[in-house]
Amino acid sequence: MTTWDEVREGRELLRDDDLLVLDKPAGWSVMGERHDTDLVRLARDAGETLWPAHRIDKVTSGIVLFARRLEAHGDLTRQFNDRSVAKTYLAVVAGTGLPAHGTIELPLAVGRKNRVRIAAPREAITCTDGTWTVPADAVQDGDVYPSTTAFEVVRRGDGRTLLAVTPTTGRRHQIRVHLAWIGHALVGDPLFTKNPETRTALHAWRLGFTGPDGARHDLEAVPPADFDALAPATT
Repeated sequence: MTTWDEVREGRELLRDDDLLVLDKPAGWSVMGERHDTDLVRLARDAGETLWPAHRIDKVTSGIVLFARRLEAHGDLTRQFNDRSVAKTYLAVVAGTGLPAHGTIELPLAVGRKNRVRIAAPREAITCTDGTWTVPADAVQDGDVYPSTTAFEVVRRGDGRTLLAVTPTTGRRHQIRVHLAWIGHALVGDPLFTKNPETRTALHAWRLGFTGPDGARHDLEAVPPADFDALAPATT
Protein backbone atom coordinates (compact mmCIF):
# COMPACT_ATOMS: atom_id res chain seq x y z
CA MET A 1 0.00 0.00 0.00
CA THR A 2 1.28 3.46 -0.93
CA THR A 3 1.70 5.85 1.99
CA TRP A 4 0.85 9.55 2.13
CA ASP A 5 4.54 10.41 2.43
CA GLU A 6 5.28 8.37 -0.71
CA VAL A 7 2.56 10.15 -2.69
CA ARG A 8 3.82 13.57 -1.59
CA GLU A 9 7.51 12.86 -2.21
CA GLY A 10 8.71 15.08 -5.04
CA ARG A 11 5.15 16.22 -5.79
CA GLU A 12 4.64 19.14 -3.42
CA LEU A 13 4.70 22.33 -5.48
CA LEU A 14 3.85 24.56 -2.51
CA ARG A 15 3.17 24.00 1.18
CA ASP A 16 2.58 26.51 3.97
CA ASP A 17 0.35 26.78 7.02
CA ASP A 18 -2.71 27.53 4.87
CA LEU A 19 -2.42 25.40 1.77
CA LEU A 20 -0.88 22.52 -0.11
CA VAL A 21 -0.45 22.33 -3.87
CA LEU A 22 0.18 18.80 -5.08
CA ASP A 23 1.10 17.40 -8.50
CA LYS A 24 -1.42 14.54 -8.46
CA PRO A 25 -0.55 11.31 -10.27
CA ALA A 26 -3.07 9.94 -12.75
CA GLY A 27 -5.11 7.15 -11.18
CA TRP A 28 -5.66 8.91 -7.85
CA SER A 29 -8.93 10.58 -6.91
CA VAL A 30 -8.94 13.85 -5.00
CA MET A 31 -11.64 12.67 -2.60
CA GLY A 32 -14.88 10.74 -2.36
CA GLU A 33 -13.68 7.17 -2.98
CA ARG A 34 -13.67 4.26 -0.57
CA HIS A 35 -10.33 3.10 -1.88
CA ASP A 36 -6.67 3.53 -1.06
CA THR A 37 -6.30 5.86 -4.09
CA ASP A 38 -8.30 8.65 -2.39
CA LEU A 39 -5.86 11.46 -1.53
CA VAL A 40 -7.95 13.16 1.17
CA ARG A 41 -8.58 9.82 2.84
CA LEU A 42 -4.92 8.81 2.61
CA ALA A 43 -3.83 12.12 4.14
CA ARG A 44 -6.43 11.83 6.93
CA ASP A 45 -5.28 8.33 7.79
CA ALA A 46 -1.75 9.73 8.09
CA GLY A 47 -2.92 12.46 10.47
CA GLU A 48 -3.27 15.39 8.03
CA THR A 49 -6.67 16.96 7.27
CA LEU A 50 -7.09 18.55 3.84
CA TRP A 51 -9.97 20.43 2.21
CA PRO A 52 -9.85 20.45 -1.63
CA ALA A 53 -10.43 23.87 -3.18
CA HIS A 54 -11.39 22.12 -6.45
CA ARG A 55 -11.15 18.72 -8.06
CA ILE A 56 -9.66 17.16 -11.16
CA ASP A 57 -10.71 13.77 -12.48
CA LYS A 58 -9.08 10.59 -11.25
CA VAL A 59 -7.68 9.91 -14.74
CA THR A 60 -6.12 13.38 -14.91
CA SER A 61 -2.65 14.18 -13.58
CA GLY A 62 -1.40 17.53 -12.40
CA ILE A 63 -2.02 20.43 -10.05
CA VAL A 64 -4.53 20.20 -7.21
CA LEU A 65 -4.97 22.88 -4.53
CA PHE A 66 -5.90 21.94 -0.96
CA ALA A 67 -6.54 24.07 2.11
CA ARG A 68 -4.71 22.91 5.24
CA ARG A 69 -6.89 25.06 7.50
CA LEU A 70 -10.68 25.21 7.24
CA GLU A 71 -10.49 28.99 7.62
CA ALA A 72 -8.54 29.19 4.34
CA HIS A 73 -10.86 26.92 2.37
CA GLY A 74 -13.67 29.39 1.72
CA ASP A 75 -11.43 32.01 0.13
CA LEU A 76 -9.74 29.45 -2.11
CA THR A 77 -12.99 27.90 -3.32
CA ARG A 78 -14.46 31.36 -3.93
CA GLN A 79 -11.70 32.08 -6.43
CA PHE A 80 -12.71 29.01 -8.43
CA ASN A 81 -16.38 29.95 -8.21
CA ASP A 82 -15.82 33.53 -9.40
CA ARG A 83 -13.36 32.36 -12.08
CA SER A 84 -10.45 34.47 -10.85
CA VAL A 85 -8.21 31.40 -10.89
CA ALA A 86 -6.02 30.89 -13.98
CA LYS A 87 -6.12 27.26 -15.15
CA THR A 88 -4.38 25.67 -18.12
CA TYR A 89 -4.37 21.98 -19.03
CA LEU A 90 -2.37 20.02 -21.57
CA ALA A 91 -4.37 17.56 -23.66
CA VAL A 92 -3.49 15.11 -26.42
CA VAL A 93 -6.39 14.51 -28.79
CA ALA A 94 -7.02 12.28 -31.78
CA GLY A 95 -6.70 13.92 -35.19
CA THR A 96 -4.83 16.91 -36.57
CA GLY A 97 -7.65 18.97 -38.08
CA LEU A 98 -8.24 21.52 -35.33
CA PRO A 99 -7.56 25.23 -36.00
CA ALA A 100 -4.62 26.93 -34.30
CA HIS A 101 -7.01 28.49 -31.77
CA GLY A 102 -10.57 27.61 -30.89
CA THR A 103 -13.41 28.11 -28.44
CA ILE A 104 -16.01 25.49 -27.55
CA GLU A 105 -19.22 27.06 -26.24
CA LEU A 106 -21.41 24.01 -25.77
CA PRO A 107 -23.84 23.64 -22.84
CA LEU A 108 -23.60 20.51 -20.72
CA ALA A 109 -26.24 18.32 -19.11
CA VAL A 110 -26.26 15.09 -17.14
CA GLY A 111 -27.86 12.16 -18.95
CA ARG A 112 -28.49 8.53 -18.21
CA LYS A 113 -26.23 6.77 -15.71
CA ASN A 114 -25.00 10.20 -14.55
CA ARG A 115 -23.03 10.69 -17.77
CA VAL A 116 -22.15 14.25 -18.76
CA ARG A 117 -23.11 15.11 -22.34
CA ILE A 118 -23.75 18.10 -24.58
CA ALA A 119 -27.27 19.38 -23.95
CA ALA A 120 -28.21 19.26 -27.63
CA PRO A 121 -28.13 16.79 -30.54
CA ARG A 122 -24.67 16.24 -32.01
CA GLU A 123 -25.91 17.23 -35.46
CA ALA A 124 -26.87 20.68 -34.10
CA ILE A 125 -23.24 21.57 -33.35
CA THR A 126 -21.74 24.07 -35.79
CA CYS A 127 -18.29 25.65 -36.04
CA THR A 128 -17.83 29.21 -37.30
CA ASP A 129 -14.43 30.91 -37.28
CA GLY A 130 -13.09 28.41 -34.74
CA THR A 131 -16.03 28.62 -32.34
CA TRP A 132 -18.31 25.64 -31.73
CA THR A 133 -21.88 26.42 -30.68
CA VAL A 134 -25.43 25.11 -30.89
CA PRO A 135 -28.53 27.23 -31.59
CA ALA A 136 -30.66 28.07 -28.58
CA ASP A 137 -33.67 26.19 -29.96
CA ALA A 138 -31.63 22.96 -30.09
CA VAL A 139 -30.79 22.98 -26.38
CA GLN A 140 -32.72 20.44 -24.32
CA ASP A 141 -35.10 21.32 -21.51
CA GLY A 142 -34.14 20.77 -17.88
CA ASP A 143 -30.90 21.42 -16.05
CA VAL A 144 -28.39 22.84 -18.53
CA TYR A 145 -24.98 24.29 -17.67
CA PRO A 146 -23.38 26.88 -19.98
CA SER A 147 -19.76 25.84 -20.52
CA THR A 148 -16.81 27.37 -22.36
CA THR A 149 -13.44 25.84 -23.20
CA ALA A 150 -10.70 27.60 -25.17
CA PHE A 151 -7.69 25.86 -26.70
CA GLU A 152 -4.46 26.56 -28.56
CA VAL A 153 -2.56 24.03 -30.65
CA VAL A 154 0.95 23.39 -29.32
CA ARG A 155 2.00 20.92 -32.00
CA ARG A 156 0.63 18.22 -34.30
CA GLY A 157 1.93 14.95 -35.67
CA ASP A 158 1.45 11.19 -35.84
CA GLY A 159 -2.32 11.65 -36.16
CA ARG A 160 -2.54 13.51 -32.82
CA THR A 161 -2.55 17.08 -31.55
CA LEU A 162 -1.18 18.50 -28.32
CA LEU A 163 -3.36 21.32 -26.98
CA ALA A 164 -3.07 23.92 -24.24
CA VAL A 165 -6.63 24.10 -22.92
CA THR A 166 -8.20 26.82 -20.77
CA PRO A 167 -11.65 26.08 -19.31
CA THR A 168 -13.49 29.29 -18.51
CA THR A 169 -16.10 27.34 -16.60
CA GLY A 170 -15.29 24.35 -14.41
CA ARG A 171 -17.98 21.75 -15.07
CA ARG A 172 -17.48 18.05 -14.36
CA HIS A 173 -15.78 16.32 -17.32
CA GLN A 174 -16.03 19.57 -19.29
CA ILE A 175 -12.78 19.35 -21.27
CA ARG A 176 -13.24 15.65 -21.98
CA VAL A 177 -16.81 15.99 -23.23
CA HIS A 178 -16.23 19.18 -25.20
CA LEU A 179 -13.30 17.78 -27.13
CA ALA A 180 -14.99 14.45 -27.81
CA TRP A 181 -18.19 16.04 -29.11
CA ILE A 182 -16.32 18.15 -31.66
CA GLY A 183 -14.67 14.99 -32.95
CA HIS A 184 -11.30 15.11 -31.17
CA ALA A 185 -11.55 12.92 -28.07
CA LEU A 186 -8.67 12.71 -25.63
CA VAL A 187 -6.31 9.84 -26.27
CA GLY A 188 -7.00 7.05 -23.75
CA ASP A 189 -10.22 8.51 -22.34
CA PRO A 190 -12.39 5.71 -20.89
CA LEU A 191 -15.48 7.91 -21.26
CA PHE A 192 -15.22 7.49 -25.02
CA THR A 193 -12.83 4.58 -25.61
CA LYS A 194 -13.65 1.12 -24.29
CA ASN A 195 -10.71 -0.42 -22.41
CA PRO A 196 -8.11 2.18 -23.46
CA GLU A 197 -4.55 0.93 -23.70
CA THR A 198 -3.00 4.09 -22.20
CA ARG A 199 -3.67 6.59 -19.48
CA THR A 200 -5.98 9.50 -20.30
CA ALA A 201 -3.98 12.25 -21.98
CA LEU A 202 -5.06 15.17 -19.78
CA HIS A 203 -2.74 17.01 -17.41
CA ALA A 204 -3.50 20.00 -15.15
CA TRP A 205 -0.44 22.00 -16.16
CA ARG A 206 -0.66 25.51 -14.70
CA LEU A 207 -2.60 27.13 -11.86
CA GLY A 208 -2.61 30.74 -10.73
CA PHE A 209 -4.38 31.88 -7.58
CA THR A 210 -4.08 34.21 -4.58
CA GLY A 211 -3.22 32.71 -1.20
CA PRO A 212 -5.02 33.64 2.01
CA ASP A 213 -2.06 35.91 2.83
CA GLY A 214 -2.63 37.92 -0.37
CA ALA A 215 0.40 36.50 -2.21
CA ARG A 216 -0.06 35.54 -5.86
CA HIS A 217 1.05 32.05 -6.84
CA ASP A 218 1.55 30.94 -10.45
CA LEU A 219 2.57 27.30 -10.45
CA GLU A 220 3.38 24.70 -13.09
CA ALA A 221 3.46 20.89 -12.95
CA VAL A 222 5.81 19.34 -15.49
CA PRO A 223 3.95 16.69 -17.54
CA PRO A 224 4.95 13.17 -16.47
CA ALA A 225 6.67 10.73 -18.80
CA ASP A 226 3.52 8.67 -19.40
CA PHE A 227 1.78 11.81 -20.68
CA ASP A 228 4.70 12.93 -22.84
CA ALA A 229 4.80 9.48 -24.42
CA LEU A 230 1.30 10.11 -25.87
CA ALA A 231 2.04 13.55 -27.31
CA PRO A 232 3.24 14.22 -30.88
CA ALA A 233 6.99 14.34 -31.17
CA THR A 234 8.69 17.72 -30.91
CA THR A 235 9.75 19.00 -34.32
